[in-house]
Amino acid sequence: MNTTPLALRGIRVLDLSRLAAGNMLTLQLADFGAEVIKVEAPGGDTLRDWKNDGQSLWWQVYARNKKSICLDLHDSADVQSLLQLAESAQILVESFRHGAMEKFGLGPTVLLQRNPRLVIVRISGWGQTGPYAHRPGFGTLVEAFSGFAEKNGFPDKPPALPNLGLADMIAGLAGVGAAMFALREVETHGGQGQVVDLSLLEPMLAVLGPDPAIFQRTGQLPRRMGNRAAIAAPRNAYQCADGRWLVMSGSTQRMAERILEAIGRKDLCNDPRFATNADRLRHIDALDALIGDFTAARSLRENLAHFEQWGVTVGPVLDVKQLMDDEHVRARASITSVAGADGSPLAMHNVFPRLSRTPGAIRSLGPALGEHQHLVPPRT
Repeated sequence: MNTTPLALRGIRVLDLSRLAAGNMLTLQLADFGAEVIKVEAPGGDTLRDWKNDGQSLWWQVYARNKKSICLDLHDSADVQSLLQLAESAQILVESFRHGAMEKFGLGPTVLLQRNPRLVIVRISGWGQTGPYAHRPGFGTLVEAFSGFAEKNGFPDKPPALPNLGLADMIAGLAGVGAAMFALREVETHGGQGQVVDLSLLEPMLAVLGPDPAIFQRTGQLPRRMGNRAAIAAPRNAYQCADGRWLVMSGSTQRMAERILEAIGRKDLCNDPRFATNADRLRHIDALDALIGDFTAARSLRENLAHFEQWGVTVGPVLDVKQLMDDEHVRARASITSVAGADGSPLAMHNVFPRLSRTPGAIRSLGPALGEHQHLVPPRT
């Protein structure tokens, strides 16, 4: 059993959120020792219903290290129980539709009256203000609205949505920092609690690059480029003789020259088509054809060995099985296995980031619905 002190020991978090964003946020807090209490409706968090072959694997992974209680927030007695719990909490996370918490009698004004030092993280698609605040805000809508889908994919194909909860996961990770910012204000500066207005949209905008600045100054709109990059060349996925794929990036001048040297075309370093990054971007089809012809004549293993000898930034495209078998992933235990209730192992991403003195730990998998109901204050 892990006996190393955990960084967030002593912090109590009430998690009223559902689905991915809130569960990612509180997963991080739980991994580092916070007592995260999932406050679930009698039917449970919707994440429990995301099943693979009948197994709630999403729940097992993203509710790890958490506790579960059931409260019906339409029931006034259960609302009072939650208010009592909030008095002992440092953070409360919710992701209801706009105005729902207020209808329950659990709006920020009420919560902060009961616990003036409470940090309240409100997750929504569009934020708590603005003309779209009342709209439903699943990540899919944000991934389209933000400009991501329009710039993602290949130029001859429709806009491409991610096949994972990208907006939710980004917002969840951003929310960890936001909650810690507000908690530090309370603990270090003797401050009062406050509301963190965390939309899915704004963290998504932050990771999409300086597209607004580029459009404002140049009038250029992002365009779909497949696996290429708008700012540097070469950068693409190239197929090998065995059908496998590798990726390569020449984001600096010296790296681009090294790639040309590695494919036996050092002469092209001074070719006006490829001499500078701007030249390479203008002639990207020809450049990709040269590299693609080289990789297509060799297996993935041969290509990787060859390019690594030249110090080229190159790597394989892996599926999950190949990732789990990779020597680096295994050496760092980036994916670990945790014993489930039946004793069988369940693979999942390990705790990150890695702290040298107070690292996080996986202590349990997602709890059964209401497993920790004893934490609910008695009804009065």
